[in-house]
Amino acid sequence: MNPESFFGELKRRNVIRMAGLYLVGAWLVVQVAGTVLPMFGGPEWLPRTIVVLVAIGFVPAVIFSWVFQLTPEGLKRDEEVLPDESITPRIGRRMDRTIIVVLVLALGYFAFDKFVLAPRREAVLVSSAVPNESKSVIHAKSIAVLPFENLSSDKENAYFADGVQDEILTDLSKIADLKVISRTSVMQYKSGLARNLRKIGEELGVAHVVEGSVQRAANKIRVNAQLIDARNDAHLWGQTYDRDLADVFAIQSEIAKAIADQLQAKLSPNEKKAIEQPPTTDLAAFDLYSRAKSLLLTRSFSATQDPGVRKAIELLDEAVKRDPSFFDAYCQLAYAHEQLYAVFGSDHTPARLALAEAAVQAAARLRPDAAETHLARAQYLYYGRRDYDGALAELEIARRALPNDPRLFQFTGFILRRRGQQEEGLRNLQRAVELDPRNFFTLQQIALSYSNLQHYDEAIAALDRALAIVPDNVETRANRDLYELCWKGDTRPLHQTIDSILAQGPGAIASAADVWFFCALAERDPAAAQRALVALGDNPWTLDPPIFLSRSFGEGLLARMSKDEAHARAAFEAARTQQEKIVQAQPDYGPALCVLGLIDAALGRKDLALDEGRRAIALTPVEKDVNNGSRVLQYFAITAAWAGEKELALQQLEAGLRAPDASQMLSYGALKLLPFWDPLRGDPRFEKIVASLAPKESPK
Repeated sequence: MNPESFFGELKRRNVIRMAGLYLVGAWLVVQVAGTVLPMFGGPEWLPRTIVVLVAIGFVPAVIFSWVFQLTPEGLKRDEEVLPDESITPRIGRRMDRTIIVVLVLALGYFAFDKFVLAPRREAVLVSSAVPNESKSVIHAKSIAVLPFENLSSDKENAYFADGVQDEILTDLSKIADLKVISRTSVMQYKSGLARNLRKIGEELGVAHVVEGSVQRAANKIRVNAQLIDARNDAHLWGQTYDRDLADVFAIQSEIAKAIADQLQAKLSPNEKKAIEQPPTTDLAAFDLYSRAKSLLLTRSFSATQDPGVRKAIELLDEAVKRDPSFFDAYCQLAYAHEQLYAVFGSDHTPARLALAEAAVQAAARLRPDAAETHLARAQYLYYGRRDYDGALAELEIARRALPNDPRLFQFTGFILRRRGQQEEGLRNLQRAVELDPRNFFTLQQIALSYSNLQHYDEAIAALDRALAIVPDNVETRANRDLYELCWKGDTRPLHQTIDSILAQGPGAIASAADVWFFCALAERDPAAAQRALVALGDNPWTLDPPIFLSRSFGEGLLARMSKDEAHARAAFEAARTQQEKIVQAQPDYGPALCVLGLIDAALGRKDLALDEGRRAIALTPVEKDVNNGSRVLQYFAITAAWAGEKELALQQLEAGLRAPDASQMLSYGALKLLPFWDPLRGDPRFEKIVASLAPKESPK
C-alpha cells in the first residue's frame, strides 16, 4: 500500500479522527483528575495511575478504529462491510462535532485553570510566619532544605551533616529565580523525627522541601537527597551519591543544580559559578566552621549568650588557621567579634573591633567583589563604626547577588531603627521574616521594635508568635511577661511564669535569671532577688541593652532596697572596681561610662557621677545613635536621682520620655515598682509623670 492510499484509508476508517478525539479527551481527563482528586484527599498515586492507563489505552483505541466499523447492526470488521452499507462518513461527521465540543471544553478548562484555579491554589499556602500581618502568596519556586539526618556511627558527625545541608541551602539561595527559606527557620525541624511535610510547607510558606541524609565512614561518604512537593507529598526527584569524602562539596553543588533544574529555575553564569565554588578544601576546617555557625545561629534574648559566641570564635580561629583561604569562615568570624563588641557589650574595646576589621579585610582580600564581602563590610560599618550610610550602601550592593538572604532586610531594619525610623525599620524586619519565617530571634527583634514604640500589646503578640515556634524558650517566655509588667505594672503573669520555669529544675532559669531579678525587685522580695542573682552567676544583666550591669551592682541595689547600707556600699565598691576596668579599656564608649556614673552616684560621689553621666551623653548623641543615645540620656535621670539632684532628675526624666526610643526603665511598670526610682517617690511631680503613663491600649 502506497503512502497516499494508506493515508486515505486512515481517513476513511476515521482512525485520524479517533486519535485526535482520544488525545483531546485524555488531556481533559488527566487535567481534571489532577485538580479534583487532591481536593478530595485522593491518594497521590491515583492521578499518575490515570495518566498511565490513558497512555496505554491510546494504541488499542487506534487499532480498534482501524479494524472495526460501526453499522446499524452493531460493530463489524471493516472487510465485512460493503461500501454501500458503510455509515463511516456519517460517523466521521459526528466525530468531528464531538472533537469540536471536547476542544471547546478543553480550552474552557485551560482558561478556568489558569485564571481561577491556579491563583487559588497558590493562595492556599501562605506564609504563616507573622499572623495578622500581610501574607504573601506562595512562590511556585519556593523551597526549604530541611536538616539532613546523620546516619554515621559517630554522632559527632552530626555537625558535618548540618554543614552539608547548610551548603546545599546556601547554594540554592544564590539563585535569584528561587525563594529559599533561611537555615534558622528550618533547623527546628530536626532530622530523625516523623515529619508532616504538608504542615511544614504551610508553616514555612513554601511549595517544595528537600530532605536527605549523610553517612560518613573513613574516607567515604554517602549523601541522599530528595525533592518533594509539599502541597501533595509528591516525590519529584531523588538521588544517592556514593563518593570519596573529598568529593562532598562537588556533591552539594550537583544536588543544588539538580534541584534548580527540577524547579525550572533560571541559572545565570555567575550563579552557576558561585554554586560550583567549594567553601574550603580542608574537611576538618569545614567541621569547625559548621559547629561555629550552629552556635551563632542560636541567638536570642538570653543573658548567657556570650560564652557561646566566644566558643564560636575559638572554632573559627582554628578553621582559618587550618585553611587561610576559608572565605566564609572569615565572614562568620567578623560577625562573632562584632557581637561581643556591640551587641553583648562585654568587650567593647579597640582590640575587639580590630579583630573584626581584620576578619573583614581577610575576606575582602580573598573575594573583593563577592556579595558576602559587601555584607560583611556592612555589618562591620554598622556594628563597629555606626556608619549607617556606608552600611546601607554596602547592603544594596550585596542585595544583587544574595536575593534570598534575610540578613539584608534584618540589618536594614536595625540601621533604620537606630536612625529613629522605627516604623520603616519594623517593616524591614517583617520582610526578613518572610524569608526566615520561623526565626524567633527576628520575631524577638520585631517585639523590641514595638516596645520601642511603646506598643506593648503588639510586642506581646510578636513574642506569642515566637513562642508558637519555640514554646519552651525560657527567655522569650519571661520577656513576654516582662512586657506585661512594663505596660501594666502587674507582676503576677511574670511571677507565674518564673515559678513554672523554676519547677523544671534548678538550672532552667539561668537564661532568664535577669528577668527573675527584675520581677523580685518589683515585688520587693529580697529572698527571691538573692536567688535570682545566684542563678545569674557572673553574667551581666539589663533591662535595656546596652546598659549592662554586674552581679555586684545587683547585690548593692538589693542591699540598699533592704536598708543594709554597709553591704550595699561594699557591693557597689566591688561593682565600681569592675566597671572602672571596663571604662579604661573602652574610654569612648558612652554606655559603659553611664554605668560608672550610676555606681558613683550610689556611692555618694555626686560631682563625679554627674560628670560621668554628662560625658556619657556627649559620647553617645541621640542624633548619631537613637538606641544607645536614648538609653544613656534616660539612665542619667537615675544617676541624678541617686546623686540627690531631684530637680535635675525630674528634668532628665521628662527629657528621657521625649526621646525617640522608649526605654523599659521609663515604662509605667518600672517607674511605679522598681527601686531605681525610690529617691523620687512621693514627689507630686514624679507621681504625676507615673500616672500619665498608666496602662492603655497601644496607639495604632
